[in-house]
Amino acid sequence: MVVRQPTLQVPANFPGSLPEYLVLRALEKLGKRDGVDFSFQHSLMGGRLDKGGVIIDFLFSNPPDLAINVQGSYWHYGLGPEVKARDIIAREQLAGLGITLIFIDEDDIMADVAFYVRQALQYKDLSRLGRG
Repeated sequence: MVVRQPTLQVPANFPGSLPEYLVLRALEKLGKRDGVDFSFQHSLMGGRLDKGGVIIDFLFSNPPDLAINVQGSYWHYGLGPEVKARDIIAREQLAGLGITLIFIDEDDIMADVAFYVRQALQYKDLSRLGRG
């Protein structure tokens, strides 16, 4: 008899990816609340509409100097060096505002989302970009 793992799916009304949804759920399990402790898909400096603008996956108000971005294997690592450069620039832009941007890789989220979210909340970036 073959035991099948349940297929993880994003709810139809969720405006993000599966890894983003898993991070959101992990944050909620840790007592963080969307709209209170953080905002999801927060536009800064004009967002995608303005040159130099960014979308932050999770921008925190508690703590007020933290942000988390999910690094999808395809969208962030698979589309070439200019995307990696844009992510690094976003980190520097936020640093100029006094905000630490932590990246969490999609593969790590799928392996152990709770661990990597706890690390991010402690300002520890274990992503490929965080390791240099």
